Amino acid sequence: MINLLELYVKLVGLVLVGVILGRKLPDTFPARLGQFLFWIGVPISIIAFLRQTDLSGQIWIAPVIAHVAILLGAFLAWLGIKGQAYLTKSFPQPSTQGSFILAAMVGNTGYLGFPITLAMVGKEYFAWALFYDLLGSLFGAYGLGVLLAVRFGNTVHNYGQMAKVIFINPALWSFGLGLLFRQVSIPTVMEFGLDKLAWSTVALSLILIGMRLSRLNSWYKLPQAGSSLFIKMLLVPLILGSTLPLVGVSGGAAQVIVLQMAMPPAFATLVLAETFDLDRDLAVTALAMGAMVLLVTLPVWLWLF
Repeated sequence: MINLLELYVKLVGLVLVGVILGRKLPDTFPARLGQFLFWIGVPISIIAFLRQTDLSGQIWIAPVIAHVAILLGAFLAWLGIKGQAYLTKSFPQPSTQGSFILAAMVGNTGYLGFPITLAMVGKEYFAWALFYDLLGSLFGAYGLGVLLAVRFGNTVHNYGQMAKVIFINPALWSFGLGLLFRQVSIPTVMEFGLDKLAWSTVALSLILIGMRLSRLNSWYKLPQAGSSLFIKMLLVPLILGSTLPLVGVSGGAAQVIVLQMAMPPAFATLVLAETFDLDRDLAVTALAMGAMVLLVTLPVWLWLF
């Protein structure tokens, strides 16, 4: 409970700092901070935390579970759309269907999932969160997510460009570099500095989330957003979390997987909504509402698992 309260103070405090800064600083600042974290901050933190994490055990199963969770979320969202059409005799607009499915399947397992995992479970199991995000959520968002966005959107894009988005991702390259760098001995001072840089990146990531949330002001899509969050943050973690012991995942590893599955929708859903002309209002509402719902659901998942 003490750890959870400390986490809430840090999470809420840093996000609130971001909200305040987001309203004071120029509109271009969040984008620049995001680019810094994408190209420099996150890769450094991955290398640093990989040096301290345990890579033994069944960590290869983490991305497999991630893909299953993504597909289950998309399937349940599709069933929800069909059920609504059956009851109301009308289909939502294709753009709304696309945003609804994306919000139900792809979670914020990086910028939000990493700090929560590190705070509640520790560095020992960080590799599980890392494998889940880089080999699961990333490809779910910019692989299947792009295909769905093209299907339901009003624009057509070059698939080669979308593949490039995945494979030039510096987080993936730093992941490979970090695995090699684990075997290299460095002075204690450098190790200390690397660790502090990594934790600074975590703090900046939470501040960035607050900056982006400060610009979200659309709430009239609450019913649809609530339905997508029910699937993403409750149904999928509960269904798959209860099956983890059957595949030999338990203890801290199971906690990490459940926490990653229970994260609110990723900011990638908003990026795809804007890029492919989907329902941006629904994407925005799901992001903002999901961040608030997490404060309620987080202790529930920690208690259950």
